Amino acid sequence: MFRHDYPFDPAYAYDLNALLRIAAPTPEPADFAAFWRELHARARAVPVAPVLREVSSPQPRLRVFTVEFTSLDGVRIGGWLTRPRDAPVERAVVISHGYGGREQPDFHLFLPRAAILFPCARGISRSAGGGISSNPDEHVLHGIDRREHYVQGACAADTVWCAASAVLDLFPMAARHLQYLGISFGGGIGALALPWDERFHRAHLNVPSFGHHPLRLALPCIGSGEAVRRYQQRTGRALDTLRYFDAASAARYLRIPVHVAAARFDPVVPPPGQFAIYNALAGPRELFVLQAGHFEHAGTAAENARLLDALAYFCNCA
Repeated sequence: MFRHDYPFDPAYAYDLNALLRIAAPTPEPADFAAFWRELHARARAVPVAPVLREVSSPQPRLRVFTVEFTSLDGVRIGGWLTRPRDAPVERAVVISHGYGGREQPDFHLFLPRAAILFPCARGISRSAGGGISSNPDEHVLHGIDRREHYVQGACAADTVWCAASAVLDLFPMAARHLQYLGISFGGGIGALALPWDERFHRAHLNVPSFGHHPLRLALPCIGSGEAVRRYQQRTGRALDTLRYFDAASAARYLRIPVHVAAARFDPVVPPPGQFAIYNALAGPRELFVLQAGHFEHAGTAAENARLLDALAYFCNCA
């Protein structure tokens, strides 16, 4: 599909028809939904106490703030928030990040009249520290020995549930129009967390990670999944926890409209896992097929422009 120097095929010998036939792994743990509902209930009970501090904005039509709020276990989460300078706030959007973290808000998205929260998951960027490494290969293994301690459950609280509480505390008028956007790490965490929170009305998942772990563990990559794959090879214990953190299993419970950008070629997040999430979605769904994810090619700019157009239509037609 593309010329590359990887020692493996980032398309994994799947054509599009084969990708669209990948189902979520079965069986899921009998208490899968109960585990996530209990974790969500704990997060919803947190007094998030958001604090804003206005900073200089590079966009004349937007005000920009740094933000902090409380998540599970009393951890203070940092990030940014933008809002219109001269227009009322009518909706709220939570936008998560990939495993590279983020250094500023995204200013290229067309989301008018929106308060947009950009939270950073614990251990990463403005939420760095707390004994959690910001290195993706170490972060993805933090607490993996027990499902109750695995960092991804706390990240679901940080970047989805408690983030929603924070933005709605600040802008309660936006409660009827709350959306979520997540890419890569953030896409997978979104798929895991969104089914249990009735406050969200629409979501976009871009090259989402953490889909179909039994299959992912057999596929080499250069992303954080490789650290998990090697841990499983070394210990044989990863899947005991990962069965509770499978984004494709969670997608079976996700019934709001979801727009997914899934790649046919991706050296970082294997495409079979991305498509397993899309295929499992229980509600209205839209698919934007990317030729490649996490990989620059001659058509990247044009493909990204088309995706932004599709995303603007999806997010703004609600």
